[in-house]
Amino acid sequence: MIETIIELKKADLTLGTAAAKVHVLKNIDLKVAKGEAVGIVGPSGSGKSTLLMVLAGLERIDTGEIHVNGNPLHQLSEDALAEFRGRNIGIVFQSFHLIANMTALENVALPLELANQSNAFDLARKELEAVGLGNRLDHYPGQLSGGEQQRVAIARALAPSPVLLIADEPTGNLDTETGRQIADLLFAKQAERSMTLVVVTHDPSLAARCTRQVRVHSGELDASDGARATAAEVQPA
Repeated sequence: MIETIIELKKADLTLGTAAAKVHVLKNIDLKVAKGEAVGIVGPSGSGKSTLLMVLAGLERIDTGEIHVNGNPLHQLSEDALAEFRGRNIGIVFQSFHLIANMTALENVALPLELANQSNAFDLARKELEAVGLGNRLDHYPGQLSGGEQQRVAIARALAPSPVLLIADEPTGNLDTETGRQIADLLFAKQAERSMTLVVVTHDPSLAARCTRQVRVHSGELDASDGARATAAEVQPA
């Protein structure tokens, strides 16, 4: 039996006010199975990054329901949502979002410390070693290449052992070869840890590596894309 890890029901979201009001997500139904790698694709401004932020618990829907790993995110308080996100969801951004005055080790350890992990720095060291940065622990973001910064961001996202890894254009700021290496790393970690991966990308080669693709147009999903994959499709990428 396939376990559903993400389910959106009739999810709707409007952002802005008055003349700037935009209906960003329209009546979204989406199911994602545990262990899937789902690529969210679509033109710029279609709502795909907003959809990803909703899945990450960083943006609240106006109406409808969202369940992640059995938890109703639409019903949680801000504190409960932040706690849930810290324990269950790893997030990788296009622009890395590292703290400039913290070393690689400190950047990865920070969310663990916030979650009261007593061995935060030991876990952070292991995660950085696992992404090939064991010799960059004490380097600051400004001393690292773009690919190395993204590896730190991936280590930070993986450190709490999330059930869901979310990536927003993870190769968008990188050259082709570095982007390929980062994609290899993401899919390797997803398979190694049996995580669910949801990634927004404009890169057709990255999207093609996913179990399936979900296409967003003007805040709506293509008719058949919201369905959950069959058991035969849910295999490590």
